[in-house]
Amino acid sequence: MLTHFPKISIITPSYNQSQFLEQTILSVLNQNYPNLEYIIIDGGSTDRSVDIIKKYAHQLAYWTSEKDKGQSEAINKGLKRSTGEIITWLNSDDYYEPGSFAKVAETFADQRINIVSGRGRQFKDTITIAFTKGVDVYEGNLAKTIGWVRMDQPETFFRRKVIDEIGLLDERLHYLMDRDWWLKYLLRYGLEGISKIEDVLVNFRLHEGSKTTLKKDDFEVDHHSFFYSLAEQNNFPEIAQIIAGAGKIHSGFQLNIQTPLSRELMKRVFSYYFLLRANILYEQNNKAQAALFYNRVIKDDLEIEDKQLFRKMKWRNKLPLPVIHMLRKFTR
Repeated sequence: MLTHFPKISIITPSYNQSQFLEQTILSVLNQNYPNLEYIIIDGGSTDRSVDIIKKYAHQLAYWTSEKDKGQSEAINKGLKRSTGEIITWLNSDDYYEPGSFAKVAETFADQRINIVSGRGRQFKDTITIAFTKGVDVYEGNLAKTIGWVRMDQPETFFRRKVIDEIGLLDERLHYLMDRDWWLKYLLRYGLEGISKIEDVLVNFRLHEGSKTTLKKDDFEVDHHSFFYSLAEQNNFPEIAQIIAGAGKIHSGFQLNIQTPLSRELMKRVFSYYFLLRANILYEQNNKAQAALFYNRVIKDDLEIEDKQLFRKMKWRNKLPLPVIHMLRKFTR
């Protein structure tokens, strides 16, 4: 039974989503968590958002409504105001499951834990689309965890001391700023201090106005920029050139790498990055660019199960995608 209630800080960046905002706010306040710090940073909404925020202002630690440069800046404003031991943000179109904060706090009772990551429910209208799984961790394989870096932010909570060390969000990023935190964590701490729990903590709404629906290509720009920066800063110029030639990257973007990794580990990271990109591009029927990435994979850098994917891709890339889909159908 939970006897210690560390302060949890939740930040909600908000802009013109009044149709969802009240449900978001209530999902935080109705946790009835006794040591909650809730901060709302509104970007100068012109709909009913401010009226909704004012309705609950007496239960908020802080709120403001003013123009900003986007979601990352709004979250950083909240981070600078926050004082909690545990911290994350919740977008103004999502909402928590009851009892989520207690489950998170219970896991953080182990002082060795820096990140708690649960599961999330993706939904559209009233229909459940999928269940997400927080951060992807490949046990004993840091290279793959970095090279295939992925996280679902709403169900992932950080210990404050970690954020103090890795820094605020990079405000040049507008889509994968959460993954930037996760990548910096892995570069600094490796696979230590991460706890994955099976509880569904949050409901993630898909709708016509959401970034996930509208801006899929822009997510890729952020993602490529991460690995371009890793290649540049770790002296892999040829790899940096390949990544830059494969898609747009942010000009001048650099990861804040405080703990350089060994050259051998970074070489394996890039093999996993190329393998993942090749697989994604093939699924998009972009066989030419898939081959470009596939040919950069060093098979000996992969674990046994990943070598199987590497071999499978070799013959898959010789067949048209419709044929592959047909073969899958008959081998299930």
